[in-house]
Amino acid sequence: MEKKSKKKGFSFYFFKSKPIELGSRYDRWRGVADLLELNPQERLRVEWVIFYFTQAKENVSATCKHFGISRKTFYKWFNRFKESKWNVESLRDQSRRPDKVREWEVTSLQEQRIVSLRRKYMYYGKKKLKVLYRKEHNEDISTWKIERVIRVHKLYPDKVKQEKIARKQARARQKPKKRVQSLKKEKKLWFLFSLDTIVIYWGSIKRYILTAVDYASKLGYARMYKTKSSKVAADFIHRLNYVVQEEIENTLIDNGSEFGHHFVKATDELSINRYFSRVKTPKDNPEAERFNETLEYEWLYNGNLDLDCDKFNKDLTSWLIEYNFNRPHQTLDYLTPMEYIEKEIAKKDRSSRKVLPMYSASTLP
Repeated sequence: MEKKSKKKGFSFYFFKSKPIELGSRYDRWRGVADLLELNPQERLRVEWVIFYFTQAKENVSATCKHFGISRKTFYKWFNRFKESKWNVESLRDQSRRPDKVREWEVTSLQEQRIVSLRRKYMYYGKKKLKVLYRKEHNEDISTWKIERVIRVHKLYPDKVKQEKIARKQARARQKPKKRVQSLKKEKKLWFLFSLDTIVIYWGSIKRYILTAVDYASKLGYARMYKTKSSKVAADFIHRLNYVVQEEIENTLIDNGSEFGHHFVKATDELSINRYFSRVKTPKDNPEAERFNETLEYEWLYNGNLDLDCDKFNKDLTSWLIEYNFNRPHQTLDYLTPMEYIEKEIAKKDRSSRKVLPMYSASTLP
């Protein structure tokens, strides 16, 4: 097709093109988010703004209620987005690194002195080195500076052991443990079982009693083992689950090695969450500590210790029945654990059911 221009002497050919459809600005924001490969949390911030302009009709309260966020959080990201003239990249996670960070404050002379002193006294701690540094150089220095120099130069008596510790600490930082302080304890059956280990020394022989107590009903369970390993703890949690015959929601454990590899697998199989007490903080696990004390002083120390695990566990079962069925508990308003359980079950109009025998069959293959 030939079309002549209105101006004389000019003619050109052209094909009529379709108009470009830009779409709504919300679609463009989503498209840019895809191109930038934003992570799920960053994409969600885009949806906050889109919902605010569309469904919520610019109502901040409705937007915050829909997404379960605070007004402060919404305004923080909305204002940042608006000030950038609707640049989607402004919704990316921001670095939390402080503007001012601690810098290396050790002089070269101090560093040289600390290195020399540490090599001379390799097994001394930083506090002892601080005292010796003061005596030798008539100068005060902080233990933090001493520790920094030791880290930088890796001045450890056992470097292999220290490297293992460093790797373990790095893994812990990548996958932090859920501490019990983050758990809101609920007074309902089987919501939380506190686990612990009692170590028995008899000459050169050791025995280990794993214990568990329910947070709400104070139902107690225990079993002796010859070793303390994650396989043993896994067997114990399976037995506990068999005794309760209900879904256990959470466990509270300490940082012992027995609650490691195989125990983690077992709790994952049973869909049980794991919460940890703080290091050297027994008050984080008061139910288990109190149950252990009762077991020791009311039964174990009265001539009931037997190093034969099979015989010990059968005798222990008799005491557990006494503890759970006959012994009143002050915290339960002087009900026994089983009376409390039956009372709670009756509230829910469920059929009354006794706990299965304490001495359960082996769960190990």
